[in-house]
Amino acid sequence: MTEHQTLVALSREPISEKLVFEMKSQASQFGATLHTLGGQINNGTYHSERWACSQHLDVLQRELLRSLCYQHKADLCFLNASLSPKDIRILAMDMDSTLINIECIDEIADFTGKKSAVAEITEATMRGEIKDFKESLRKRVALLEGIHADALEAVYRERLRPNPGAVELLAGAQQRGLYTLLVSGGFTFFTEKLRERLGFKQTQANTLEIIDGKLTGRVLGDIVDGLAKAAHLDDACQRLGCTRANAITMGDGANDLIMMNGSGISVAYQAKPVVKEKADAAFDHVGLDAALLLIG
Repeated sequence: MTEHQTLVALSREPISEKLVFEMKSQASQFGATLHTLGGQINNGTYHSERWACSQHLDVLQRELLRSLCYQHKADLCFLNASLSPKDIRILAMDMDSTLINIECIDEIADFTGKKSAVAEITEATMRGEIKDFKESLRKRVALLEGIHADALEAVYRERLRPNPGAVELLAGAQQRGLYTLLVSGGFTFFTEKLRERLGFKQTQANTLEIIDGKLTGRVLGDIVDGLAKAAHLDDACQRLGCTRANAITMGDGANDLIMMNGSGISVAYQAKPVVKEKADAAFDHVGLDAALLLIG
């Protein structure tokens, strides 16, 4: 049997025989066969099980299988059967709502009563409804004019939390010798603190202009958008002598898709539908550190 894809189910609970039966039954309706690879594994936090699929599944077929898993509180990943864990050399990820629990710009805006106005633009941008990220960011940052810079520290201290599994993911990536890259359409104030806290090798983000202790409503320099995220990843790959196929990428919004496209493993974390649809893995039930099971 030719293995076109490897399917991996991840769950916080044991993966039931009922789910496996339903998945194999559903696959057979596509004319595909799922062959169990090695049985169920438990690493102490997550349970995982793998199957070789006899054909490449299209978007609709993948979504039907993911829906089955979702009903059983499991997440499903579709990996290239030829991908070897040792091929992965880089972890590149988004910050807001991926690595951390908030959209920092929305929380900063809360200090001036404009959170809902900013959050509305943020949501539309992440869903892919607003295509020009740079213009979207400029509009949102303009609404921050006059906010005292102390608000940034307050957001970091009082509201920002790493998402479940973030600390373990970075520790595991470093243990495996991966180059860790945080690429964000957010702000350097937060990426720098997270670099120091979690040990990222490199961070890229936007710099808020601050004059006389207050935000001016402007961003300094070039804006990190989806194209820039992908370019920073490609630059890191070039320095390491590899390609994007040697990276595992993680994001939640439409502006992460360019970076995620063509990567060895793309992971959508608690993501917008447009991102889940295109990603190899969609994490809705497991934490970020479940990605370590995908790279051995």
